[in-house]
Amino acid sequence: MTTERLDQPRDLRRTLRPHYDREAFGRLSERIARFLGTARFIVYMTVFVAVWVTWNVAAPGSLAFDPYPFIFLTLMLSLQASYAAPLILLAQNRQADRDRVQYEQDRERAERDQAEIEYLTREIAGLRMALSEVATRDYLRTELQRLLDELRERP
Repeated sequence: MTTERLDQPRDLRRTLRPHYDREAFGRLSERIARFLGTARFIVYMTVFVAVWVTWNVAAPGSLAFDPYPFIFLTLMLSLQASYAAPLILLAQNRQADRDRVQYEQDRERAERDQAEIEYLTREIAGLRMALSEVATRDYLRTELQRLLDELRERP
């Protein structure tokens, strides 16, 4: 049993699997999924299918490459759909991951805000208690006025 040494780099291994950047592929799939969900895509696909059908119906026999049941068109649309569905799912999974992270951050922020609110509430309560023990201006005025009245009443 051999153990890997952490003070030495690993030997490079050649693999037959292709290497790709997962993040770049994810961003590309999100861009494609966003495009597939637009009216522009529907217009482009409608124009493409209309031109395809028109060409293969109206063109002379030697130029028509996909006669009436349009099997090749059906095959191409199926191929497009078979690639679009996993790309859309990948984009949705990435969005769900981002939403999960955002939810966690929002929850932590709410907990911090709640702790700050509780702290400030305790501070305000402490200030109110401290102020109840301090003589206010109105209290001092009334006491001074009472003393002045007592002094004026003395002979």
